[in-house]
Amino acid sequence: MPVVDVDPEELRKLTGHDDKSDEELKEDLFALGLEYEGETEDGEMQLEFGPDRLDRLSVEGVARSLRYQYGDDRGVYVPDANDPEWTIEVEGSVPDERPYVTGAVIRGLDLDERTLDSLIQLQEKLHATMGRKRAKGAIGIHDLTMLKGASLSREPDDAGEDPVDPTAPQMGDVTSGSSSITYRGVDPDGERFVPLDADREMTPAEVIVEHPTGETYADLVAGLDRYPAIYDELGLFSFPPVINGRRTEVSTDSTDLFVELTGTDQWTIDRMCTIVCYALSARGATIEEVQVRYADDATAPDEGRDLIRPDLSVDGKTVSHARIESVLGVDLDPRTVVDLFERSGLDAAVEGDASAAARGDADKDDLAYEVEIPPYRVDVLHPLDLIDDVGRAYGFNDLDPRYPDVGTVGGRHERSRLEDAARTALVGLGFEDLLNFHMISEAENYDRMGVAPGEDVLGGGEPVTITEPYSEDYTMLRSWALPSLLMVLENNTHRAYPQDLAEIGLVAEHDDGEPTHVAERRHVAAVLARNDATYEDAKGRLAALCENFGVDLSTPAADHPAFISGRAAEVVVDDEAVGVVGEVHPEVLVEHDLELPVAAFEFDLDALR
Repeated sequence: MPVVDVDPEELRKLTGHDDKSDEELKEDLFALGLEYEGETEDGEMQLEFGPDRLDRLSVEGVARSLRYQYGDDRGVYVPDANDPEWTIEVEGSVPDERPYVTGAVIRGLDLDERTLDSLIQLQEKLHATMGRKRAKGAIGIHDLTMLKGASLSREPDDAGEDPVDPTAPQMGDVTSGSSSITYRGVDPDGERFVPLDADREMTPAEVIVEHPTGETYADLVAGLDRYPAIYDELGLFSFPPVINGRRTEVSTDSTDLFVELTGTDQWTIDRMCTIVCYALSARGATIEEVQVRYADDATAPDEGRDLIRPDLSVDGKTVSHARIESVLGVDLDPRTVVDLFERSGLDAAVEGDASAAARGDADKDDLAYEVEIPPYRVDVLHPLDLIDDVGRAYGFNDLDPRYPDVGTVGGRHERSRLEDAARTALVGLGFEDLLNFHMISEAENYDRMGVAPGEDVLGGGEPVTITEPYSEDYTMLRSWALPSLLMVLENNTHRAYPQDLAEIGLVAEHDDGEPTHVAERRHVAAVLARNDATYEDAKGRLAALCENFGVDLSTPAADHPAFISGRAAEVVVDDEAVGVVGEVHPEVLVEHDLELPVAAFEFDLDALR
């Protein structure tokens, strides 16, 4: 969960509620879903919240939500944006791996240390969340007064200088009085600049080897023939997504800023830019548009298009009145629903005869709401997200609990009872019960276990991948549980042996025969890590578990790439093959830095029914 440091004095100042005590603020923040986690050495509140509300990654965003909660602000707010005076030219030489760019100009900003710290925190939190550690989107913020705009569509020569042909047409010829910078690809050793926190000129190739920040983000440009770079007339000033140049460094003396973002997806970087613009607008700054011009040979699908950014367009969704009442469990007047939407920072228009419905002359089931959503709300993906806003504005503590209108009372599911019984039996057999993540990386699930995707063995099922993974460590749902247990052993090499670990957890694989195209199961997995661990040890524990549940077990010899040939067997319960048992292969042990033998078994929990 993201944790944001918020100065309570700044929060009171931005909300206009100087009379609020710290305890009152904590209560109000909790109502928004922000949990107080403690405070820093400087007395700032540390607030934890769900990663969906990325507009609250700064004190400005938190204050905006509080002002809506207090009723001081209502409805959708979109800051005015002046016409563009700056253009970003996107050349065809930009690396295919990072083709998109966006930006904005911020003017009239009064930067003090607190505001600057808040801006830096917002930048880094957006990098870590929406930007996927800068891989999907990276933000560069520059002192505008240090930029010298010009059209730089031409390629630099070997000496690093731009030859100019005054007779040649230049991409980026713009209207009189406008300025231009260029997003292009650069040879790793073909240009020099002074990066932030450095005192000498370096090439991009030197930055990723010799600069601490460069080393941290070197993998984002590894293998590229040309690196992303942004130029003005004076030369390279930004090396995204790695580091900015020292020449345009922002300080408390800066009043006008240039914000540029590059990434792998236009929508993502546009929304990141919008969140930054809203935060700075709350500080009294003026937003100025930027024109983004993609060259005809640009890699991005927007090639040949002109974009005006930041994108401050308002989105819209429809939600029915009946669904709001059904989910929240309360009867609401349509005018109350509109009021709650407005107190959530949204606008809503009623579709249907609200007056007649309020009088009882019409059915409220015929009512719906057309809801307008401000551009910083990147979390609203479904009508249920709107209902959540209505519920928070109404006050979840004010909702009266009631039994659902169904003809039965809930109880423990049979699968849950079986799982608990199996877990209890495993503990009785000497195993320590674990609970691991269901998500994993393909390298951990397949490569490090010696198993190939699609292989006809336990764990070899086709992966269920995550479309936009938050981290490279969690790109898919695991297809078996043993990789998770080996990872625990790998992280526990400093602890005493023996280590007998077990887990009952979710596994999944792609299956076109299922309505969802995903087959989900619960597996039982266990490992015995000790200097004398053998196949017999694992089979003995497995046999005791099966006997406890009154099922017949047989273990015909079988091969599995994660186990030693001749020391592995198939787990057959009541004449059905459901898993594998054996001694883990030495190559798998070495891959996990394990120096002791490991015996293991895994099978489908349903076999114990």
